[in-house]
Formats: sequence, C-alpha cells, structure tokens
Amino acid sequence: MPSINRSKTKTPMPSQDPKERRKNFNEVALGYTTEDAINEAQRCLNCKKPSCMEGCPVHVKIPNFIKHIAEGDFEGAIKVIKETNSLPAICGRVCPQEEQCEQRCVLAKRGEPVGIGRLERFAADWERNQGIKTPEKTSSRNKKVAIIGSGPAGLTCAGDLAKLGYEVTVFEAFHEPGGVLIYGIPEFRLPKAIVKQEVEFIKKLGVEVKTNMVMGQVLTVDDLLEKEGYDAVFIGTGAGLPKFLNIPGENYLGVYSANEFLTRINLMKAYNFPETDTPVKVGKRVAVVGGGNVAMDAARSALRMGAEEVYIIYRRSEEEMPARKEEVEHAKEEGIIFKFLTNPVRIIGDENGWVKGIECIQMELGEPDASGRRRPVPIKDSEFILDMDTVIIAIGTGPNPLLIKATEGIKLNKYGYIETDENGKTSKEGVWAGGDIVTGAATVILAMGAGKKAAQSIHEYLQNK
Repeated sequence: MPSINRSKTKTPMPSQDPKERRKNFNEVALGYTTEDAINEAQRCLNCKKPSCMEGCPVHVKIPNFIKHIAEGDFEGAIKVIKETNSLPAICGRVCPQEEQCEQRCVLAKRGEPVGIGRLERFAADWERNQGIKTPEKTSSRNKKVAIIGSGPAGLTCAGDLAKLGYEVTVFEAFHEPGGVLIYGIPEFRLPKAIVKQEVEFIKKLGVEVKTNMVMGQVLTVDDLLEKEGYDAVFIGTGAGLPKFLNIPGENYLGVYSANEFLTRINLMKAYNFPETDTPVKVGKRVAVVGGGNVAMDAARSALRMGAEEVYIIYRRSEEEMPARKEEVEHAKEEGIIFKFLTNPVRIIGDENGWVKGIECIQMELGEPDASGRRRPVPIKDSEFILDMDTVIIAIGTGPNPLLIKATEGIKLNKYGYIETDENGKTSKEGVWAGGDIVTGAATVILAMGAGKKAAQSIHEYLQNK
C-alpha cells in the first residue's frame, strides 16, 4: 500500500510555458503523470459521507474512482466514472470543479481540495491511451428517441438512453457533432480530438448521429413525432444567438460576436488559413468586451492568431468576473491586458468602415443588483479612447428561435427559453429539453446533468406509455 499523502496543496498541474503557448493552439494543461495522479489521489480522505458527490450534477462516485487511482487501478477508476458520466475527458478539462465537487471537499476547510477534475482527466486520458473498449449493446426496447443538438446535454441524454436500450438518433445542425464543445471552446483548452473520441464512444453505444440537419427547417419536432415515428424528443440546441451592446459603431467591419470569432477559429480552423477555407481578421490590437469564460477564450485565441496587444474590457471589478480563476490566471500569464471598471460607449471607425478605436467610460461599483453583484455606475466625464483594429463582443448569448418558432405547444419564459419541470419535461406531450436552451448560458456539466435527468424521465414516460 503506498504511503499516504496529506499535503495541504494540490499536486501541481504540468503546463506549457506561457511564452511558448501564447504562440500555439496546443493544450495548455499537459495532464498528470502516473506518479502525479497517485500522489494527488492519496490526499483523498475517502469520507464515509462524501459531500463532494453532492456538488456533482451527474453524481460521479468520486471517492470510489479516486481510491482506484490511489491503488494504481486506473481501469477500475474509469469504470466507476463511466457508470454515470459518458464524457469524462471533457469534464476533467472544462468543468468548474472549484465551484462544484471540489468546493465541497473536506480538505478545502484547511487547505486546497483534492484535484478531482485533474484526476478525472487522468483516468479518461489513461483509457484513451489504452484504447477505449466497445461497450456491450443493450437489448433493444423497440422505441425511438430523437435528440436535437449534439452538445453536452444532447450527448449525455443520448448516451444514457442508448444504455437503457432505446434507438437514439442525434440531429446536429453543423457538419461536426459536439455543439459548443466543438465551436465554442478553443483547442488549447479542449482539444477537438478529445471531443471526437467522446462522440465516438456515444456512437459505440448504438447512437446514430446525423449532421447538417438544421432542425426547424429540414424537420420540425412535429415531423419527428408524427411522421418519422419517434416516441419522444429531447431538445438540447443550446443558446447560440449572440447578444450585442447596442452602442454606436457595432456595424463596423472588424466587430465580431465571440460566437462568430470562436466558431471561425475552432470549427472552421481559421488558424490554418489558407490551408482551410475560413479566414479571420485580427489585426495588431484587439478588445474583447466581457468577463466570462467566453471572453477569456476569445482574448487568448486572438493572441494566438497574431495580435500584439489584447485587452479584456469589463465593466465590473476583477472580484465580480464570472470567468474561472484558472482561466483568468492563464490569460494574465500570457500577457492579456485587463481593463476593469471600464465600459464601452461607442466603437469608432475609419472612412472605409473598419474599426479604428473604442471609446470607453470609467465605472465605479454601486449597490448590488439582481445578480447579487454590485451594479457598475458610470463616472462622469471619464471617457477615453483606445486604438483598436478588432472588437469582439462576449457579453452572453440567447436562444436561437428557429426551432422554437417552428414548434407549436412549447411554453417559453419571458426571455425566450423553454420552460420545463425539474426533469426537463416541456408543456408539449412527448418533448423534453435541457441545457442552455432552458437555463440560458451555463456550464458543460450543468447541461450534462439536465440531459441525464431528462433521459431518466423519458425512460419512465416510455415505460408507462
């Protein structure tokens, strides 16, 4: 039995040097070695009542899989994880463990929590290197379920239903499955080979994936239920409609939504232009407006695309930023410039219609607003101009109305998102929904949790139908 590690700090994560990684799209975090993983796993106390599991939306048996790693049984570890989580290589990389499972770790009371996400990634990567085994097919129940959208909610729902023996088809609008995992999260944070590997695992469960299917145009929800013979439908189309600032100058050339900018780079591989077909103009100086993970992704991508200076413009202080601390630290290490308590008031263009600057105003924090964060208030006569070649707006997204408008009988809330019960059931018979199309932009793991709940609810519905 290995000696027990009771360090108060996590085993450090090996990573690329900041000076090198700002020039490439290779993964920043390099992953634990076997020695690192066993060392970190030994920090786990194996609590009898593990509070860490309460923070996991997909209910991974965390102490169990960590115990396997501590003992060097990596196959046992990945088996435990995959009992409830079909996408561990993704979760281990992009989930905000610090706000979920790790936040509830007992060790966090006197030091740093166990690196649960890092260990999950290690187990998943170990399996990938060994060769992922094809799971045994479950006997068919002769009932069909359609999944609209192949993001984390759709893939999770599809995988869970396939394990239960249903015939599952996933319909994806883009030419590659993965949803936001493919178009939204950069290669340096989530390699696309990892996403493809996870999608292949879902396919091996028996799930059929159909791409280039813009649902609402090609087929409607009613078509699926009434003409195509599906017994239930799950909608996991996400929230991909970009929001803008509604300030003068947003129509100048060189202004992007973060969605377009990241999609061009991640899905269309603009970083390989002209070997690939899609270019993206960056210029020397780039401003990214926003303070979430998407803003960090856009800023760090702009740097790798050749920008000399990249600014994050955020109207609140650093303390209020919703981005993960790890992402903010990585951005700082790479040289991203942060302008806190700063709000754009107009974008300035040249005589040819291209961006040449952004006018901002200084802010101060007032009383808390509905989100619980202190409301930013403009400081009179504090306007200033920053010279810029490109402006990227990363202030959030909304629901794309295409499918919803083509579907009668689905109740929406005042923001245009689908209303569901706690299990994802909508107001329309035989239809469930989950992920960002219900909650608004949130995390990968919360979308997966919604897909998991909906799969169980669909199973119960079809059993009783």
